[in-house]
Amino acid sequence: MDESGGSGQPRSGTDESTERRPDRTAPATDPTRPDPTPSDTAHADSEPENGTEGSQGTDGAGDTGNGSADRPEAQDTTRPEAPQSTSAPADPGTEEGAASGADEPRRPRPDAPTPHDHQATPHLDRTFAHSGTTKGRPPQRPKDPRGGLLMGRPFGVPVYVAPSWFLVAALITWVFGGQLDRVLPELGAARYLVSLFFAVAFYASVLVHELAHTVAALRFKLPVRRIQLQFFGGVSEIEKEAETPGREFVLAFVGPLLSLVLSAVFYGAMQFVEPGTVPGVLLAGLMISNLIVAAFNLLPGLPLDGGRMLRAVVWKITGRPMSGTVAAAWIGRALAVSVLVGLPWLTQSGALGSDAVDNVGMDTVMDALLAAILAAIIWTGAGNSLRMARLREHLPELRARNLTRRAVPVETDTPLSEALRRANAAGARALVVVDADGNPVSLVREAAIVGVPEHRRPWVPVSGVAQDLTDGMRVSAELSGEELLDALRAAPATEYLVVEETGEIYGVLSAADVERAFVKAMARPN
Repeated sequence: MDESGGSGQPRSGTDESTERRPDRTAPATDPTRPDPTPSDTAHADSEPENGTEGSQGTDGAGDTGNGSADRPEAQDTTRPEAPQSTSAPADPGTEEGAASGADEPRRPRPDAPTPHDHQATPHLDRTFAHSGTTKGRPPQRPKDPRGGLLMGRPFGVPVYVAPSWFLVAALITWVFGGQLDRVLPELGAARYLVSLFFAVAFYASVLVHELAHTVAALRFKLPVRRIQLQFFGGVSEIEKEAETPGREFVLAFVGPLLSLVLSAVFYGAMQFVEPGTVPGVLLAGLMISNLIVAAFNLLPGLPLDGGRMLRAVVWKITGRPMSGTVAAAWIGRALAVSVLVGLPWLTQSGALGSDAVDNVGMDTVMDALLAAILAAIIWTGAGNSLRMARLREHLPELRARNLTRRAVPVETDTPLSEALRRANAAGARALVVVDADGNPVSLVREAAIVGVPEHRRPWVPVSGVAQDLTDGMRVSAELSGEELLDALRAAPATEYLVVEETGEIYGVLSAADVERAFVKAMARPN
C-alpha cells in the first residue's frame, strides 16, 4: 500500500493570520502575551553591542537522511500571539531611572541613534536590491522524524522497521509455529525458528511490494520520503500525487502486481521441493501470503491500492481528481464496515477453510479483534485521503503576496524601542535589519522582541534580536501553493524575507501566518 502525502501542512505557530494592511501595528508589547522563552530572554538581556545571532543550520518532515544539525534559536516556534499595539519609548525620567540600578546596562554607542532621536527614517522609502551580501551559513534541511530502525536506503529512499513490526513478527511466529506443529511435529521447538524465518521472509515480500511503488514514483519524478514496515504491512510515503490519472493508476497497480509475481515465483519453486518438508511448507506459506496481500490491496477502496486505481478511473472519466477521491474514500469506508462484520462471520461459518466447530472461545475473540483493527485502519485511511485531497484543493489559496506583513527597514545599531516606534508610525508589523547600503542582512524575530522588557528596549540594538538572512530565507512574492510550502520547508524558520522579482523588499512572511491561512482555508466547505 502506498500513501501519497501531498506536500504536507505548514509548521505550527501561534500568530494570528494577517494580510498586508496599513493599519496593523508593529510587533511590540502586548500584556496578554505568554512569557518569552528562556533562551529569548537570556539573549535579549545580554545586550550585544554589535553583530547578529548566528544562523545555524537545522525533518519532517521527510526522512531524507541529509544529516542533522541543531536548530537555531530563531527557529523556535513557541511564538506569542500576534502583536496588537506598541508604545513609544517611555518618559526620559523613567528610562533613566530604569537604567540606573546596581546592574546598570551599557549605553548604545555614541554614533547610534538614541531613543529620543525622533528623526526621519533614513531608509524608510528606499528600494533595496536583492543582490546585497548576506551573512550566515546556508540552512540545512531539518532532521526528519525517524520511522523506527533504519534498515537501508534502496534507490536512495530510507527503509524503516517500526517498533510494531517486532510485535507482529512475534505474533506470526507464534501462529505459524502452531500450524507447523500439526504439519511437521518432528520439528519440536525448532518450529519457532522456522516460523521466525517465515515472518522475516514475508515482510521481505512486503518490502518488494513497497519498492515497486517507490520505483514507479521515482520514475515519474515524485519524491518519496520513506518506506516503513509496520504492524499491518508497509507504507510508501510519496510526497506528491501523480500529475495524470494514467500515472496514478500505474503507481497504484505495480504493488499488487509485484505481489502476484512473487506468489507465482514461490509456486514455481514449490515444484522443485518435496511436499511436507520445511522448504515446501515455507514456500507454500509465502505463496499464499503474497496472494492474500495482492487480493487485499486490490479491493477498490482507499487507502488500498485498489482504491487508488478506482480513483484514477473516476478521475479520468470526470476530469476531477477530487471526484475520484470522494468515490474511492466512501467505498473504502464501506469496505471497513464489511470487514468488521464479514470477517468474523466468514471465519465462524468455515468459509475460510476451517471447521466451524473449531472456531470458538479465544479464536472467536482473535478474529473479532483482527477485524476491528483492519476496519479501523481502512476507515481512518479513507478519511485521511479525503482530508489530503481537500488540502491539495486549497493549497493554491496560499499566496506569499497576500500573507506578507508590511516591514520597516532599520539599521543594525538602531535601538529596539526606536525601531518599534518607526514601525508603528508606518503601520508595519515587521522589521528588516539593513546595512549602511540598505541591503537586508537579518530579520528581527518577533519572539525575541517579547523577551526584551520594555524598559530595556532603548538599550538593546535590533541586531541583538535578529536572525541572519540566508538564501533560503528569501522567498519570492509570486510563490503560492505547493511551491510556497516547499520553499518554507527547505529552510525552516519563523520569518522569511519576501522580495519582488526585481529584488526589491516586499515584506516579511511569518510561518505561523501561513499555517493560520491554511487552517482557515481548510475550514471552508468545498
